[in-house]
Amino acid sequence: MPVLLRYKGNVFFFFSNEGLPREPPHVHVRHGSAVAKLWLYPSVSVAAARGFNATELRELVRIARANRQLFIKAWEDFFDE
Repeated sequence: MPVLLRYKGNVFFFFSNEGLPREPPHVHVRHGSAVAKLWLYPSVSVAAARGFNATELRELVRIARANRQLFIKAWEDFFDE
């Protein structure tokens, strides 16, 4: 489980086994028992979330947008795409 970023207790990561066929680039975010999945392509958007309120989700999307290129590069490097 490669960790990409830690921000205010939120951990942005992806799983090393993202299934076959692999889904488009995305990150998971965990903070305690709260979890979210954010698509990175074609733009950052919330795929699913549980335990985060709307304000927290907006902040997670903002952080993912600011780090989108870094996250996509890490994904491509890890999965050799």
